[in-house]
Amino acid sequence: MSTLSELITIVEADLAAQSKQPTLVVVAGPTAVGKTALCVQLAQHFRTEVVSADSRQFFRETSIGTAKPTAAEMQGVPHHFIDSHSISEDYSAGRYEVDCLALLDTLFQQHRIVLLTGGSGLYLQAVTDGLDELPAADPAVRVQLQQELATHGLEPLVAELAHLDPVAYNRIDRQNPQRVLRAVEVCRATGQPFSSFHTAGRSAAVRPFRVIKVALTRERDELYQRIDQRVDQMLEAGLLAEVQSLLPFRHHNALQTVGYQEIFGFLDGLHDWPEAVRLLKRNTRRYAKRQLTWLRRDPEYQWLTVS
Repeated sequence: MSTLSELITIVEADLAAQSKQPTLVVVAGPTAVGKTALCVQLAQHFRTEVVSADSRQFFRETSIGTAKPTAAEMQGVPHHFIDSHSISEDYSAGRYEVDCLALLDTLFQQHRIVLLTGGSGLYLQAVTDGLDELPAADPAVRVQLQQELATHGLEPLVAELAHLDPVAYNRIDRQNPQRVLRAVEVCRATGQPFSSFHTAGRSAAVRPFRVIKVALTRERDELYQRIDQRVDQMLEAGLLAEVQSLLPFRHHNALQTVGYQEIFGFLDGLHDWPEAVRLLKRNTRRYAKRQLTWLRRDPEYQWLTVS
């Protein structure tokens, strides 16, 4: 049975067993696993629409480095939250939760099923379960951390996070300065681990729709090969030129991610081009591993192996 057939069977069985309450089908998975192609086929089967929960694809200015689906790949299926914002906007998971729930309220008036897809676990969680309440930012601590980052770089802060909160160290994107700064900020300001505010035992937020969670995976060697091929395609498509055009905006959160930081390093003279490519592939593989780790924390996901 194909992965698409397996997924259709899961959804149809759930629909047959429940009332007419609308259903959100979450299709999650690491980068390059094949989420877009599968969701397009699934949306065509159920005659519905796709909502993106990929926090890197919200922004109009970043296309190549985020592997944003093309019009041809979307095959006419409506996709929401792609090219929806500018990198100059401070767009958070909390704001996305509010905006996405409002959109789903509209879409469920037209469709019994809507698809939510992406690899950003925090954004998926925001929609399906709600977010943990974190302490408010401490301006003094934040300024101090930003000064340390500018003076010494990210590595000492990552090392501090490993000491203060090993759980958060293993969960978050350690190549993302904003994520690292926020975690260390909470640790310093409260004297408690950042991860302690992520209460796994809390009750999920009540939603006016049912949720089916499916996560895609592949054999590791196959996934890593696909990641390397995707990076090669990005470079051929003009990733270097895209990053050069974004230099004036490099301080924005949207660019503190894999795919851009490695090229910024090349442009800054920190490493040569072959090393930039090597780092880009390595860091993308590490990012995929962290995505899988995040998703495996949630026992509600049904796992399907794509091949």
